Amino acid sequence: MKIMRKLFCVVFLLCVTMAQAQSELEDLDDKYATELVKPGTVAPDFKMKTLEGKTFELSQLRGKTVVLDFWASWCPDCRKDAPEVVRMYKEYAPQGVEFVGVSMDTDVEAWRKGCEQFGVTYTQVSELKKFKETDIAKAYGVKWIPSMVVIDKDGKVVLSTVLTYKVDKYLKGQ
Repeated sequence: MKIMRKLFCVVFLLCVTMAQAQSELEDLDDKYATELVKPGTVAPDFKMKTLEGKTFELSQLRGKTVVLDFWASWCPDCRKDAPEVVRMYKEYAPQGVEFVGVSMDTDVEAWRKGCEQFGVTYTQVSELKKFKETDIAKAYGVKWIPSMVVIDKDGKVVLSTVLTYKVDKYLKGQ
Protein backbone atom coordinates (compact mmCIF):
# COMPACT_ATOMS: atom_id res chain seq x y z
CA MET A 1 0.00 0.00 0.00
CA LYS A 2 2.89 2.41 0.77
CA ILE A 3 4.37 1.73 -2.65
CA MET A 4 1.05 2.59 -4.31
CA ARG A 5 0.85 5.89 -2.40
CA LYS A 6 4.42 6.77 -3.33
CA LEU A 7 3.78 5.87 -6.95
CA PHE A 8 0.61 7.95 -6.95
CA CYS A 9 2.52 10.92 -5.47
CA VAL A 10 5.26 10.63 -8.08
CA VAL A 11 2.74 10.45 -10.93
CA PHE A 12 0.79 13.37 -9.46
CA LEU A 13 3.93 15.52 -9.14
CA LEU A 14 4.93 14.68 -12.72
CA CYS A 15 1.51 15.73 -13.97
CA VAL A 16 1.64 19.00 -12.03
CA THR A 17 5.16 19.72 -13.29
CA MET A 18 4.17 19.02 -16.89
CA ALA A 19 1.07 21.22 -16.57
CA GLN A 20 3.20 24.06 -15.19
CA ALA A 21 5.73 23.69 -18.01
CA GLN A 22 2.91 23.72 -20.57
CA SER A 23 1.35 26.85 -19.10
CA GLU A 24 4.75 28.59 -18.96
CA LEU A 25 5.26 27.82 -22.65
CA GLU A 26 1.86 29.23 -23.51
CA ASP A 27 2.42 32.30 -21.36
CA LEU A 28 5.73 33.33 -22.95
CA ASP A 29 3.96 35.61 -25.45
CA ASP A 30 1.98 37.14 -22.59
CA LYS A 31 5.26 37.85 -20.85
CA TYR A 32 7.70 38.72 -23.66
CA ALA A 33 5.66 39.67 -26.73
CA THR A 34 3.44 42.33 -25.18
CA GLU A 35 4.90 45.23 -27.15
CA LEU A 36 5.46 43.46 -30.47
CA VAL A 37 3.68 45.01 -33.43
CA LYS A 38 0.06 43.87 -33.40
CA PRO A 39 -1.70 41.76 -36.03
CA GLY A 40 -3.58 43.91 -38.53
CA THR A 41 -0.91 46.63 -38.41
CA VAL A 42 0.88 47.53 -41.63
CA ALA A 43 4.42 46.20 -41.16
CA PRO A 44 6.87 49.08 -40.81
CA ASP A 45 9.11 49.25 -43.85
CA PHE A 46 12.84 49.37 -43.25
CA LYS A 47 16.09 49.64 -45.14
CA MET A 48 19.20 47.89 -43.78
CA LYS A 49 22.44 46.34 -44.92
CA THR A 50 22.71 42.62 -45.49
CA LEU A 51 25.56 40.45 -44.29
CA GLU A 52 27.09 40.96 -47.73
CA GLY A 53 26.83 44.76 -47.39
CA LYS A 54 23.97 45.20 -49.87
CA THR A 55 20.95 47.38 -49.16
CA PHE A 56 17.73 45.48 -48.41
CA GLU A 57 14.23 46.97 -48.11
CA LEU A 58 11.30 45.05 -46.70
CA SER A 59 9.01 46.62 -49.32
CA GLN A 60 10.91 44.59 -51.96
CA LEU A 61 9.00 41.55 -50.69
CA ARG A 62 5.49 43.01 -50.98
CA GLY A 63 3.19 40.37 -52.43
CA LYS A 64 4.89 37.57 -50.49
CA THR A 65 4.45 36.11 -47.03
CA VAL A 66 7.46 37.19 -44.95
CA VAL A 67 8.81 35.86 -41.66
CA LEU A 68 11.03 38.30 -39.77
CA ASP A 69 13.29 36.48 -37.33
CA PHE A 70 14.75 38.83 -34.70
CA TRP A 71 17.81 37.15 -33.21
CA ALA A 72 21.51 37.49 -32.29
CA SER A 73 24.46 35.11 -32.33
CA TRP A 74 25.15 35.85 -28.63
CA CYS A 75 21.58 35.07 -27.50
CA PRO A 76 21.22 31.61 -25.84
CA ASP A 77 17.50 31.29 -26.66
CA CYS A 78 18.16 32.33 -30.26
CA ARG A 79 20.87 29.72 -30.58
CA LYS A 80 18.47 27.12 -29.21
CA ASP A 81 15.72 28.13 -31.69
CA ALA A 82 18.01 28.54 -34.74
CA PRO A 83 17.78 24.91 -35.95
CA GLU A 84 13.97 25.10 -35.87
CA VAL A 85 13.92 28.40 -37.79
CA VAL A 86 16.29 26.92 -40.40
CA ARG A 87 14.03 23.85 -40.64
CA MET A 88 10.99 26.09 -41.23
CA TYR A 89 12.89 28.05 -43.86
CA LYS A 90 13.76 24.84 -45.72
CA GLU A 91 10.15 23.66 -45.52
CA TYR A 92 8.32 26.88 -46.41
CA ALA A 93 10.71 28.77 -48.73
CA PRO A 94 9.87 26.42 -51.64
CA GLN A 95 6.22 27.45 -51.09
CA GLY A 96 7.15 31.11 -51.58
CA VAL A 97 7.56 32.20 -47.96
CA GLU A 98 10.44 34.65 -47.53
CA PHE A 99 12.52 34.59 -44.35
CA VAL A 100 14.54 37.60 -43.21
CA GLY A 101 16.84 37.37 -40.22
CA VAL A 102 17.12 40.64 -38.32
CA SER A 103 20.32 40.32 -36.32
CA MET A 104 20.88 42.26 -33.13
CA ASP A 105 24.60 41.60 -33.31
CA THR A 106 27.06 44.51 -33.08
CA ASP A 107 29.99 42.53 -34.49
CA VAL A 108 29.74 41.51 -38.15
CA GLU A 109 32.14 38.58 -37.71
CA ALA A 110 30.16 37.12 -34.78
CA TRP A 111 27.01 37.53 -36.87
CA ARG A 112 28.63 35.80 -39.86
CA LYS A 113 29.93 32.93 -37.68
CA GLY A 114 26.47 32.48 -36.13
CA CYS A 115 24.92 32.17 -39.57
CA GLU A 116 27.57 29.67 -40.64
CA GLN A 117 27.24 27.64 -37.45
CA PHE A 118 23.48 27.20 -37.83
CA GLY A 119 23.35 26.95 -41.62
CA VAL A 120 21.37 30.16 -42.00
CA THR A 121 21.24 30.94 -45.71
CA TYR A 122 18.21 33.22 -45.93
CA THR A 123 18.53 37.01 -46.13
CA GLN A 124 20.15 38.58 -43.08
CA VAL A 125 20.08 42.27 -42.15
CA SER A 126 21.39 44.27 -39.21
CA GLU A 127 21.98 47.78 -37.98
CA LEU A 128 25.05 46.50 -36.08
CA LYS A 129 23.93 48.45 -33.02
CA LYS A 130 23.09 47.39 -29.49
CA PHE A 131 19.72 45.66 -29.45
CA LYS A 132 17.79 48.32 -27.50
CA GLU A 133 19.27 51.11 -29.66
CA THR A 134 18.14 49.77 -33.03
CA ASP A 135 15.45 51.54 -35.02
CA ILE A 136 14.05 48.17 -36.12
CA ALA A 137 13.49 46.98 -32.53
CA LYS A 138 11.69 50.23 -31.75
CA ALA A 139 9.56 50.05 -34.92
CA TYR A 140 8.49 46.46 -34.27
CA GLY A 141 8.27 46.67 -30.46
CA VAL A 142 10.92 44.00 -29.97
CA LYS A 143 11.90 43.85 -26.31
CA TRP A 144 12.97 40.19 -26.27
CA ILE A 145 14.82 37.93 -28.65
CA PRO A 146 14.17 35.63 -30.28
CA SER A 147 10.98 37.19 -31.62
CA MET A 148 9.24 36.50 -34.91
CA VAL A 149 6.78 38.52 -36.97
CA VAL A 150 4.82 37.09 -39.90
CA ILE A 151 3.68 39.53 -42.57
CA ASP A 152 1.07 38.66 -45.19
CA LYS A 153 1.17 39.37 -48.92
CA ASP A 154 -0.56 42.72 -48.37
CA GLY A 155 2.16 43.89 -45.98
CA LYS A 156 0.11 43.46 -42.81
CA VAL A 157 1.29 41.74 -39.66
CA VAL A 158 -0.62 38.51 -39.07
CA LEU A 159 1.41 37.08 -36.18
CA SER A 160 3.88 38.41 -33.59
CA THR A 161 5.39 35.89 -31.19
CA VAL A 162 8.42 34.68 -29.27
CA LEU A 163 7.42 31.06 -29.93
CA THR A 164 8.63 29.35 -33.11
CA TYR A 165 5.94 26.68 -32.94
CA LYS A 166 3.27 29.36 -33.48
CA VAL A 167 4.97 30.48 -36.69
CA ASP A 168 5.16 26.89 -37.88
CA LYS A 169 1.49 26.34 -37.05
CA TYR A 170 0.50 29.51 -38.94
CA LEU A 171 2.56 28.63 -42.01
CA LYS A 172 1.19 25.08 -42.06
CA GLY A 173 -2.34 26.48 -42.24
CA GLN A 174 -1.65 28.60 -45.31
